[in-house]
Amino acid sequence: MGKAKDRNILIAVDESENSKRALLYVADFLGGFPGFKAIILSVIPVPEEGFFESGEVKQKWVESNKEKVSDMLERYRQILIQSGFPEKKVRTELVVTEDTSVASIILEKQKELDSCTVVVGRRGISKSEEFLFGSVSNKIVHMAEKCSVWVVE
Repeated sequence: MGKAKDRNILIAVDESENSKRALLYVADFLGGFPGFKAIILSVIPVPEEGFFESGEVKQKWVESNKEKVSDMLERYRQILIQSGFPEKKVRTELVVTEDTSVASIILEKQKELDSCTVVVGRRGISKSEEFLFGSVSNKIVHMAEKCSVWVVE
């Protein structure tokens, strides 16, 4: 009988406290438990062209956000490693996109990586904001296929 294949856990994060709690939940729940690979994903949605006064301003905004988010991803990666995940089984991914649907990007990555679980933090938005703008975690719960979804508050 062959060696069991590691299961991919996709942890979608942003700079919110709920997102950090979701990562800490995975660290606490699965850290040191064999058979899992963790991919920490962050998506930077770039505002539409009219938002910036020039292409140069847009590029500076993107670079500044990439640097900030890359630092956060590395901190989160270290948290998982310190919790017991082997270093070679934790990686980060940063997607910069002009697509406005962060949930769609996360679900595309879930399929691409064949992740058995998607973990997200629940953003602290009001019911009226959720009705008007939607919720990334809500969309993922309703649109995910062939995987489990953990929404951590």
